[in-house]
Amino acid sequence: MAYTRGNLAVKEKAQERGYQSQRYRETTKVVTRRSALPVREKLLYMFTVVFCVAVMGGLLWQNANLYSIKREMYNLNSDMQTLNAEMNELMIQKEKLEEQIPQEAAKLGYTESNEEGFHVQISTESGSKAGDSGDAARVARK
Repeated sequence: MAYTRGNLAVKEKAQERGYQSQRYRETTKVVTRRSALPVREKLLYMFTVVFCVAVMGGLLWQNANLYSIKREMYNLNSDMQTLNAEMNELMIQKEKLEEQIPQEAAKLGYTESNEEGFHVQISTESGSKAGDSGDAARVARK
């Protein structure tokens, strides 16, 4: 039974409705048209996106620069550590060589002077050795 205006006792008139519904059926289709965005609104959206991309690009570039600076600092610190270790080794070698100076001087025939200041001792040998040619003038310091 059909429900018509709150009354269930009303019978449908099937004969009247039946023939008409078979011959002709009216259908409606809802068509929604999307209107195009105005040019100003399109430009606003486009410039907003371009601005956001530019800001993100700037942040990315700044982050890359910071990373490269930090990496350079790390490399410089590691280089400084290796140079400090090498410098310590060279200082130890220098101290060892300074301890050997009096022994080597005694082997070569040099004597320690009693006077203060710098003294230059010139070798009297004319052509002793080819490697000793730069040792013609020796400096002794007290």
